[in-house]
Amino acid sequence: MQTHTIGCDPEVFLVDANDNFVSAIDRIGGTKEFPRPIDTEGCAVQEDNVAVEYNTPPVKTVEEFIHYNRKVLAYLAEHVAEQGLKLKIVPSAQFSKQELDDPRALEFGCEPDFCAWKGGSMNPRPECSNKALRSAGGHIHFGGIGDMDPLLLIKAADLFIGVGMMQYDKDEDRRKLYGKPGAFRYKPYGVEYRTASNAWLTSDETIHYVWKQQERAVEFVKSGRAAELLVDDGELAQKIQDCLLNNDMAIFEELKGEFNL
Repeated sequence: MQTHTIGCDPEVFLVDANDNFVSAIDRIGGTKEFPRPIDTEGCAVQEDNVAVEYNTPPVKTVEEFIHYNRKVLAYLAEHVAEQGLKLKIVPSAQFSKQELDDPRALEFGCEPDFCAWKGGSMNPRPECSNKALRSAGGHIHFGGIGDMDPLLLIKAADLFIGVGMMQYDKDEDRRKLYGKPGAFRYKPYGVEYRTASNAWLTSDETIHYVWKQQERAVEFVKSGRAAELLVDDGELAQKIQDCLLNNDMAIFEELKGEFNL
């Protein structure tokens, strides 16, 4: 069993019977400050702008990780079905003006995140001319990382999770706003990796894939190879960032072959 823990706080969207995106405001309950618990094990839900966000407890096994993600998704699916709605797991969505009419649909998280590739400096606030666009993250929380360098861990996560997930996540719109290379936040328990979208929630296979890749990222750091290869001005660092920033599938194929992603 691994010594560190993994949790997550992904976001998903709602759609009606005609597959039109519907705001989650006043349909789920819970807020960033006060998530609504759905059990006594650490699972909770909340409204985040027009999306649904949920939290899972920190775990040490892939079986637990899959279990809790599936548990909350099943709960949410049943909850919104009573309102004639369904869950939609996509990294970005376009909402009608009507669904964005509530002032809360224009509120975005004000807590900044940071860039591991720039020494942990603060990322600029995302701006988008398309006011109808919303995006959904699939943030991964590393806890109990001990003396591991959190910036190095995030860089390794970029390689193994961020780049690796490009074979499953073909969405380019979210990357224009969020999910920039090396995006993270420090947490009391460790560090939150913010580059990944919610695309890994679509199946047990992809949830398992993310679990495997986080294990590889941690091992890459512990082995010393991350410190050797992931230097900020190095060739590999530039390839990883270019791949993620530009959705560059040629670089993805190169890195996939080199690192067996």
